[in-house]
Formats: sequence, structure tokens, C-alpha cells
Amino acid sequence: MGSECIVSEPLHYPVARRDEYVVDNYHGVAISDPYRWLEDLDSEEVKEFVKKQMKVTESVLSNCDSREKLRASITKSFDYPRYGCPFRSGNKYFYFHNPGLSPHRLLYMQDGLDEEGEVLLDPNQLSEDASVALRVYEVSHDAKYLAYGLSSSGSDWLTLQVMRVDDKTIEPDKLSRVKFTSISWTHDTRGFFYCRFPAPKESENMDAGTEVTVNNNHQLYYHFLGTKQSEDILCWNNLENPTHILEARLADDGKYLLMNICQGAVPLNKFYCCNLSTLPNGLEGQRGKGILPFVKVVDDFEAQYEAVANDDTMFTFLTNKEAPRKKVVRVDLKKPYVWIEVLQESKNDVIESVLPVNRNQMIVSYLSDCKHVLQIRNLGSGDLLHKLPIDIGSIDYISARRQDSVFFVKLSSFINPGVVYQYDLKPTVPIMKVLRETVVPGFDLADYQANQVFVHSKDGTRVPAFIVARKDIELDGSHPCLLYGYGGYGVSLTPYFDIRRVVLARHLGIVFCVANIRGGGEYGKEWHQAGSLANKQNCFDDFTSVAEYLVLKGYTNPSKLCIEGGSNGGILISACINQRPDLFGCALAHAGVMDMLRYHKFTIGHAWVPEFGCSDKEDDFHYLIKYSPLHNVKQPWKDSSTKATQYPSCMLLTADHDDRVVPLHTLKLLATMQHELCTSVKNSPQINPIVGRISTKSGHGCGSSTQIIIDKAVDCYSFMAHALGASWID
Repeated sequence: MGSECIVSEPLHYPVARRDEYVVDNYHGVAISDPYRWLEDLDSEEVKEFVKKQMKVTESVLSNCDSREKLRASITKSFDYPRYGCPFRSGNKYFYFHNPGLSPHRLLYMQDGLDEEGEVLLDPNQLSEDASVALRVYEVSHDAKYLAYGLSSSGSDWLTLQVMRVDDKTIEPDKLSRVKFTSISWTHDTRGFFYCRFPAPKESENMDAGTEVTVNNNHQLYYHFLGTKQSEDILCWNNLENPTHILEARLADDGKYLLMNICQGAVPLNKFYCCNLSTLPNGLEGQRGKGILPFVKVVDDFEAQYEAVANDDTMFTFLTNKEAPRKKVVRVDLKKPYVWIEVLQESKNDVIESVLPVNRNQMIVSYLSDCKHVLQIRNLGSGDLLHKLPIDIGSIDYISARRQDSVFFVKLSSFINPGVVYQYDLKPTVPIMKVLRETVVPGFDLADYQANQVFVHSKDGTRVPAFIVARKDIELDGSHPCLLYGYGGYGVSLTPYFDIRRVVLARHLGIVFCVANIRGGGEYGKEWHQAGSLANKQNCFDDFTSVAEYLVLKGYTNPSKLCIEGGSNGGILISACINQRPDLFGCALAHAGVMDMLRYHKFTIGHAWVPEFGCSDKEDDFHYLIKYSPLHNVKQPWKDSSTKATQYPSCMLLTADHDDRVVPLHTLKLLATMQHELCTSVKNSPQINPIVGRISTKSGHGCGSSTQIIIDKAVDCYSFMAHALGASWID
């Protein structure tokens, strides 16, 4: 590999028990799974395995020279005020703010934009160790109540509570077993809709966040304020399709309940709606009468449908039906078979979002070569009214209401920490002004450059990538480089600010690159599909092509190149080091789905089947087994097709309360890599460390405290710095 090693001789890894009798038959193919026992996260043997692994990891990290310098610098750099977009309910404005190093952002409210805000909810007061986080919230339409969901230790499980806004009194309402939900108040403020799973069986693990049991039968409920959860009204339940996930909210008029039924995590859904005004005795009268009488407007999984607005029975949607880059359409529920096109699909750009504003207008956000473009169009005709000037970058959030002419946009980029703009559409020419601008002490964007390049992948596909570096960089191939990717679920990676990357560039000379590989949504549905299911190999080819470009153009060399990704991106990183161990000096894989043959058997894994496929199907099995990280670890010194003599330095990361991508994926891959590359080989050439970082009281990433984020960054990037031989720059 040629990179400077963190250790000068092989590490002494704990030898994990292998059960050679665990063998599964997949369509006539025998696949052994010797570390199946690592799936039982509550067993003492697994806990002992984790404890031993963390000792090895700490022994490696303690030798990383830059660790404490990074800790001091990253901590100091995080200490700057950050503001979210204001949003309006009733006659009040609300916004989030973190003054600097607070574990979690605080929710503020104010009567006017020019007035000083006051704290409405401070999640930092809810636990001594900052393990409780605010994950979902909704202010009632009259701004009298705040309903909010709290998670503990990073788990996806939520407990919903209610606060009176005027005196901040916490109501007795407390709802549990809530997961994957929004909150939607009815306009009478008597209660709200939410989604949850059935109560667990007595035999199931009750430590929310550490269980691996499958999440089935997502249900839609209505909760009346001041009543027990056991009295909540069941609004939708489909026992015949237990893996479906529900999304529900009220339309702006408060009359229609809108529900998306999702087959999985990919952007495809059915769309149902219920006219609540037709219920003879309202929601109260539904007790004991079964589910609500929904109208099935779209009853298949052919496309994505997002309701934008409605005027009584006339509904406007954003959809990718026969429009991979999306279009805006309209249908009258009285004539459900007549769909009218309002705004046609663009030839090149993707419509990313549409929000109604100023009564009969809509804010349309386009994604153009991974950068955002903002327009105001007529809601009825789709005609272009205004092109709004915005800097090159990402729209992080748009806050708008149909009844208001004023709306807010937060924009950021790789070298712009963030600006909140206020727009007013009431004048003939929209008025734009800066409401809040984020300032990072000691950061000067003039010192950095961010460029977009286009790389040709293995099959000739043109793949975009962003490269961020100091302006004084010389392209001599000597620089440490961090390449990041995701490539899944139609998720687009757009320019975003991350203070951690600034520290790495300033003090370690790191060049940072984001690869917009297939599987994402950067160019619409076709781009996504070209990197999913049987096409997943395209993601790895795109990513390695960008890596080769960085080497070819002199940004770095293989011994100085680190790759990083999380969740679906964890698959990407692990698959790439299996396939091209010669191309990288270091790899950081966060919370990856590593066992592609069994992932669907745990928690919400079944929701990913439309993205990856399922080993239960023979055709799917044959392409999954070709790239599944767990099943493709090999000794490169025995492979004549690669120049590599060992794997790069690898850190696999997970968390004990990650109930989305459960820790067993990382633990099984860690044991497999250490066995195959290290403990089973006498005098193994594998000197580069293969270690795991298993954090406690944290989950998949959502709701992590500032300190958890800093601690993880310190460990990851000090490991990376040592592996790449990156010297500290004062």
C-alpha cells in the first residue's frame, strides 16, 4: 500500500469463536455464517467481544499523534452560533438555535421577526448526559400547543409529549411505541394524527434501541388531547401488508387527511385521502368503527406522488410518473381518471420540491448538476413568474405557508456556513433580504476553493464530483484526501458546510471530495435506478472512477486517499475496499449494511428490499452475493488481479442503540475481516489495522449530541491522519 502504518507490526486481535456448523442454503448454494452468534446483541459473549474490540481500537487510537490536537481544534471550531429557518404557526414564529457547544439545538419562539426570541423547549434539560434528543415536532395551528417526540440514546423509538406554549406546561399526554412518524394537528386543536407500531410481546427486548426484532404493522392513530393512549382512534391498519410504512398529514385546509403508503424506503407510494368533514360524528364517532373511509386516489407502487396543495377536491401533486425528473400534475377527486399536467418535466434538471405560497403561487426548487435553482411559478398554470437569485450551493430548508406572501430559505455550501433569506412576494418584484448569516470565527472562505468536475465511469457514464481544498494547493499527488459517497435511495448529495472538514483542510492539508454517484437522486429516477437492485455495482464503479481521477489529476495518491460513507454509504466503502484494496490508504465505514443476505430480517430492514433486492429470490441472491461486504473479504496477496499486498487501514463504526442498521452488521464484518486477513494467517502481510468503534448511548446518527459528534470525528480523523501520514499544520 505504501502508506505510513499506524502500527509497525500486526495487532493482536481477539480470536472470535467460529461456528462452522451454521450454513444456509440459498437456492442450492451453501453459504456459511460462522459469526451468526454475533446477531444476539444481548448475549454475554457478544458483550465480551465488543469489550475486547474496543481495547484494540483504543490501543491504536492512543498512538495517533494528532488525536488531542484534533479534539481541541474541532471542539473550538464547533463553538459558533447556528440558526435554522423560522417557521410560522398562528401569530408566532419559531426557530431552532444552537449558541455553540450546546449538546442539542434549542427551540425558540417570538411574536415578531425583529423581537428577541425566548426558549420554548430546551432538550438539553431533559437528561444529564444529553442522551435524550428532540426528533419530531409540530405546533398546533393556533400556536397553543407543541407536540413533540423524544428519543433516547439515538434510538428511532420515540415518546410523544405535549406542551402548552403560553406557560410551557407539560401536559400529561405521553405516547409510546412511536416510530417513523410526523405529527399533524387537526385545526380544532383537539388532537393530532401520528403513526406507531403495536405494543411488543412480553418476550421481546424492552430496551428500546437495542432490539433486532422486525418492525411490522405500522399503524395510523388519532390522539385526543388529555386522553390515554389506549383510547386513541385507529385510523388505518393493513395486516395483509405488514411491511408497509405510513406517512400521514392534514391538508392545509384541515379538511382532508392525506396518507402515503410506502412499500419501502425508496420513493414509491400509494396515495389515499379521507374527507374528515364527511364523518357523521367526527373523529370521536369513529371509536370502535374500524379504519377511516379513505379514497384510494393512487393504488399502486408505480411512482412517487407528493401532494402539494388542494382546492377542495382539486389536488396538485409533484410526481415522477412517466417523468424521471418529476413534473407537477393536478387531478379532481370527482374525476380521478383525468390528470392534467401543470408543469412539465425539465430536459435536464430535477424538480426537488414544490411548496405553495402567496395563495396561488408555488416555490419550485430545481436541482441542476447537483446545485439548486429557485423559481416562483403560478400554481394553476405552472407559468414562470420569477427566478430568485441564490448563491451556488444547497437549499437546506424552505419555510412557507400558502396563506403568506413571506417565506424563508436557508442556503449553504462547502465554503458558506449558512444564510437565512427572507423573501416577500407581495411587491411586483420580490424583495429579498438576509435575515440571519452564520459567521464562523477564524474561517475565511477566501482561503478555500470548491470546484465541480465530471468523471467518466467504467461504462462511460458522466459522474459529477465536488472537490474542496485550500486555494494554495499544488497538484503534485502528495496531499491527503478524503473521498465521501452515498449512492442510494434517490438521495442527492449537494454542497453543504461541515466545520469538521474545515479543520481537516486547515490543520492536516486534507483535500475533500464528494462523489455524486449513481443510486442517488441527482439526475432523477433513472439515475437512482441505475445504482439500485441488480445495478448496484455501478455505484462502486462510479466511486472508484472518481478515486482514480483524484490520483490521475495529482490531488493525491492511493496511500494518501481515505474513503468514507455511512449507512448505505457504509456498503459502498466496504464493497470498494473488497474490490480495490490497492486504491485506498484508509477506509471509514459508518453503520454499514454489511450482510446483504440477511439484512431484511432485522428491525426495519425489510423496507430496503425495493432498493437492494432480497436473497429469498434466486435472481436477487446471485447479484447480492457478488458484492455483499461480509461475503467478499479476500486475501489480496493471493489475488493476481490486484497490486495490493494488504487491505487499507479500516475503521468500522456502529452504535449500541442503532436500531435502523443494527450493530450486528458491523460486528460480523469486523470478525470476518480480522479472521480472514489477520488471525487465520501465520505471518500475515496485513499490518494495517482493522478496528471497530462501537459507541454507547447513541444510534444511527439522528439526535446525536454535539459531544458525540465531536468524539466520533476525533477518533475517525485522527485514525485517518495517522494512516495517511498527514502531518499537523499549526
